[in-house]
Amino acid sequence: MDEDVLTTLKLLIIGESGVGKSSLLLRFTDDVFDPELGATIGVDFKVKTLAVDGNRTKLAIWDTAGQERFRTLTPSYYRGAQGVILVYDVTRRETFTKLHNWLSELEIHCTRNELVKMLVGNKIDKDDREVDRNEGVTFARKHSMLFIEASAKTRDGVACAFEELVEKILQTPGLWESEGKTRGMHLSEQTRLPREQSCYCSLP
Repeated sequence: MDEDVLTTLKLLIIGESGVGKSSLLLRFTDDVFDPELGATIGVDFKVKTLAVDGNRTKLAIWDTAGQERFRTLTPSYYRGAQGVILVYDVTRRETFTKLHNWLSELEIHCTRNELVKMLVGNKIDKDDREVDRNEGVTFARKHSMLFIEASAKTRDGVACAFEELVEKILQTPGLWESEGKTRGMHLSEQTRLPREQSCYCSLP
């Protein structure tokens, strides 16, 4: 690991098939949008180093398949994760109504009680919206999640979703320090103190 990296975090991206999980990841890591991107088979994995409030953090991001036939692989995805991005498609209500199923999987397989969750309503660039933003806000607050709407196509909200998730993890005592990878570094005062939600995430 790089000498100046504060820690390495394991993040998951989960949600129904076709909501744009892989597109969000590709936009965040490579700043690329591929409208012909196919469904993930099993799991994809990317690494990106992110600077949050002066602290460089290496992210190991797991992009999971949303299809039922891959659900038997999920326990290994969740093990040791510190953060999760739960994605739905604002133009497909069924992907929103099935969020409860994904939260249940989190409860079953997650190994950390302090896991930080970010709810992302994707594809806001489309006109045929079926899920209102206020519904997403309400759901996120009910389940103690961060929330943002985004578009992998236009970049809106994508970087913010990951940045706010990482910032919240770094502000959560005991969630990452025990990994023994701090190399004697300390969080900056900026990171210890909550800052205003410049990206319009909704906190519980």
